Amino acid sequence: MAARCGLALSLLCVGAYAQNGEGVKSMDSAGQLSSDTNTVLQKIGLDQRLNAQIPLDGTFRDESGRNVTLGQYFHQRPVILTFVYYDCSMLCNQVLSGLTGSLNMLTLQPGKDFDIVTVSIDPSETPVMAQAKKDMYLKRYWKGGAGAAAGWHFLTGDQHSIDALASAVGFRYVKVQGPDGQLNQYAHASAIMVVTPEGKLAQYFYGVEFPPRDLRLALVESSHGKTGNMVDAVLLYCYHYDPSTGKYSATVIRIVRLGGVLTVLSLGTFMVVMFRRDLKSNGQRTGRT
Repeated sequence: MAARCGLALSLLCVGAYAQNGEGVKSMDSAGQLSSDTNTVLQKIGLDQRLNAQIPLDGTFRDESGRNVTLGQYFHQRPVILTFVYYDCSMLCNQVLSGLTGSLNMLTLQPGKDFDIVTVSIDPSETPVMAQAKKDMYLKRYWKGGAGAAAGWHFLTGDQHSIDALASAVGFRYVKVQGPDGQLNQYAHASAIMVVTPEGKLAQYFYGVEFPPRDLRLALVESSHGKTGNMVDAVLLYCYHYDPSTGKYSATVIRIVRLGGVLTVLSLGTFMVVMFRRDLKSNGQRTGRT
């Protein structure tokens, strides 16, 4: 269902490019143009590759123009990974706005508990564009503070590096004709991914809105216990990530077991309290006699 939601948003995105019922022109891997909207939709999507390793040796440029590798953002904390392009005025902004809204609801902080890596799928985009997009969303991320700038990275790269990362993640996209008639837009699915500190894909969240509770649980689980508290540990025992929906759902049997344990503990505590009270009461009677 969640995967369909992401593709439905892609359909809306592609539909916005179509003009006068002529369909959407796209470019395939051989450089040939196609105007079949169905063909375009078959090319885009998101194939879950849970536990797959992303290429940490991939080279990019950050928003300051500095050459970096993906590995620089891993090994310490889990990472939220997003694919966008900075000149996008539709779906990409909705994805980033949805992520920012969820971040504003979390007590976990980027740069401290996790990092965010946003990668442009357009090799023609520049660090200047990345910096402008970063500035925009840091202003919207009102809870981020000074640490957010150091924890949210906006990258650009060449086609090889972009394709290698997108392929590892299962993120399929296609270049399409924009409203100006030029092949300067992209059709793609909408989602974010949570990656472990080792660079393994852990969770996929589809759409443009990401439940803060699910996002927090994903980050806590991906951190291997280095982030979170006792409440998170209990929630992770009772909830598990469902790849088919891209959400955390309740595990009934575990909730029943936990309820049984709590019942036994409550009864045990009650019996101990009552036993001590009886001993104290008997002691007082003995003292009077």
